[in-house]
Amino acid sequence: MKNITDSFLFLGYWPYAGSFGFNTDILATNPINLSVVLGVLIFFGKGVLSDLLDNRKQRILRTIRNSEELREGAIEQLEKARARLRKVEMEADRFRVNGYSEIEREKLNLINSISMTLEQLENYKNETIRFEEQRAINQVRQRVFQQALQGALGTLNSCLNNELHLRTISANIGMFGTMKEIK
Repeated sequence: MKNITDSFLFLGYWPYAGSFGFNTDILATNPINLSVVLGVLIFFGKGVLSDLLDNRKQRILRTIRNSEELREGAIEQLEKARARLRKVEMEADRFRVNGYSEIEREKLNLINSISMTLEQLENYKNETIRFEEQRAINQVRQRVFQQALQGALGTLNSCLNNELHLRTISANIGMFGTMKEIK
């Protein structure tokens, strides 16, 4: 490990050629390293993320189609109910004297039950869409977090020596312990 450190120190003594040179200041080069790591994560994670989003979009679209089919079925039922209502109204004209109030009550009950059914189906559709969207967002967040964490761990494992690695692990365990106590 001393040889590696000495070689980096040796690079710091090279003469500058115009505006090109090696920056041995680790704090100054950290944003460059972070931007390279983030660029690699974005480049390679974009495909996975877009695939996840496309799959989620297809599921949501299927759910919407199913909800639309249910809605169409409810509209069919509504049309049937309207046809039945017209039939009931024709009978009401014939039996107006005897059963007018009974037929009106049946008509209102039929309209109320159909409108309640339509409302329930619409609410179910909206609730399903919200649930699927939230689930998709949570899965994407979890996937991105896992990939970022894996990339960071890979970078840390390749760049740290054993002593620094053990100190970093101890510090992170301490932070997780305090986070657990807060929860």
